[in-house]
Amino acid sequence: MLPERHAEATLGGGCFWCTEAVLQRLKGVQRVFPGYAGGTVPGTPTYREVCSGLTGHAEVVRVVFDPQLIAYSDLLTVFMATHDPTTLNRQGADRGTQYRSVIFYHDAGQQQTAREVISRLQAYYNDPIVTEIAPLSNFHPAEAEHFDYYNQHPEQGYCRVVIDPKVKKLREGFAGLLKDPAP
Repeated sequence: MLPERHAEATLGGGCFWCTEAVLQRLKGVQRVFPGYAGGTVPGTPTYREVCSGLTGHAEVVRVVFDPQLIAYSDLLTVFMATHDPTTLNRQGADRGTQYRSVIFYHDAGQQQTAREVISRLQAYYNDPIVTEIAPLSNFHPAEAEHFDYYNQHPEQGYCRVVIDPKVKKLREGFAGLLKDPAP
């Protein structure tokens, strides 16, 4: 059970390493858990099973945050701005439904806010936003080696080529929302 002043969001923007690295840097974000959601296969899926694209799960993060320090709409705005919400089932070189852009809402208020944020942000994109908005039906934490991946492996090639630019974009565009605004 969460403390009274905390809420949860479940978001998928392609690789969960990227989404985790961005969102964990925001004021009010207490914890980010990489995992899998939205699948139809019973049981707890493994990374390999999800990557096969056969389970229906998306790579996601569950974000525990304090809504008095960061609004859900701000969390969604950062999320949308730091991945490409206009590509269906793809982020960069990662392809498949497991890499889809998705907002799994926890209640009707989150569903409404997600629709409003997407509607507001559409003007900034040339192509239609294809981010799925769906009720959260399940969440399975990823294996331990996926937690805090970027911070644990900053020199790894994927982190330098793919995640570093997203963190840079976050720092440049949303400095006022960062826990630590230093570069």
